[in-house]
Amino acid sequence: MNTSQSALVALTLLTSTAANADVSANLGFASDYYYRGIFQAQSSANAGLDYEKNGFYAGTWSANVKDGLEIDGYFGYGGEVGDFGYSVGYTGYFYTGDFDDTYQEINLGGTFGVFSLDVAVGGYDNFGGPKLDYTYYVLSAEKNGFFGKYAGFSQDFSGEYFEVGYNTTVAEIDLGLTILFNDKELSGDGQSDQALILTIGKSFDLN
Repeated sequence: MNTSQSALVALTLLTSTAANADVSANLGFASDYYYRGIFQAQSSANAGLDYEKNGFYAGTWSANVKDGLEIDGYFGYGGEVGDFGYSVGYTGYFYTGDFDDTYQEINLGGTFGVFSLDVAVGGYDNFGGPKLDYTYYVLSAEKNGFFGKYAGFSQDFSGEYFEVGYNTTVAEIDLGLTILFNDKELSGDGQSDQALILTIGKSFDLN
C-alpha cells in the first residue's frame, strides 16, 4: 500500500462512519520531533483527524520531517473490563519523500490505574532490501499530567530510551515538556543522546 492509498483508506474510514461519532481534529508543533526515542526533525508541525464510536477508532496524522511528510493511518478498538483497559489496532507509517520507508504494525495495549503497557509488532519495508521485523514495547505511568516512560525495541531493531515530562492545558491550548534520554543505538551517532522537547497543540471538536 503506497502513501496515497493509505491516506484514502484512513479518510474513507473517517467519513463513512462519522455520523453519531466523536470526530475531532488537531494541530501541533514540536521544538524537536522524536518518535520512539529516535530523532526525526527540528521545528516540526503536525496535524491529525480522528473519530471514535462505541470503542472503535480510526484516524490519520501527519508531520513534516527532514524530507517531505510522514503520513500515518490507524484504526482499532478499545474497551474496559472492570479497572483494566485494553486496545488492539493497526498503524501504518508512510512517507512522501526519501526520509524513510514504510512501517506497518499491529498494536496491543493495556492500562491499569496510572500504568500502561503497549506493544507493537511490525515490519519495515527497508527500501527494497530484506524486510525487517521489530517489536516495540513501552511501559509508562501518568498522574496529574506528570508522566514517565521506558521503552525499547527487539528482533531486527534494538535500542532503549527513557522519558519524563509534564503535559497540561491552558486556555484550551495543550502544552508539553519532555526530557528524553536514549542510548547510542537510537541516537544514530554512536553516543547516547539527551533532548529537551517543547510541544504546543490545539484540538477541535468537529461534531
